[in-house]
Amino acid sequence: MRDGYVVTWQGREFDAVPDGDNARIYTTQPADGFEEIRPGRYVRVLTPDEYDELVYVRTTCTWRGAPFLVLAEADNWLRVEYTGGRAPIARQLGLEEFDFGVYQTWAPAHEVRDLHEQRI
Repeated sequence: MRDGYVVTWQGREFDAVPDGDNARIYTTQPADGFEEIRPGRYVRVLTPDEYDELVYVRTTCTWRGAPFLVLAEADNWLRVEYTGGRAPIARQLGLEEFDFGVYQTWAPAHEVRDLHEQRI
């Protein structure tokens, strides 16, 4: 499940972080022009004229009939955040209030429906 920035460069997608006008891209394998920042983590800084696209990718779904974002995955569970905007529904679903008006839970993956990746 993806939730974060992605850069398309040389026909491949890389996890990315905007850095002013530039973008830092990451890989887990050594590659030309990438610098190792810790074992198994390599970074390269690209200028806007070097990459094709910088987008935010997030995964949406429904769980128990309500709309959610997928934030993480662990074993057979998905960390989901309610996007319906109705506190009574969030409470009825048994969600924890992670922050004011932000409701999340761990949902069994087999109960999650309509997984869809959005590019923003």
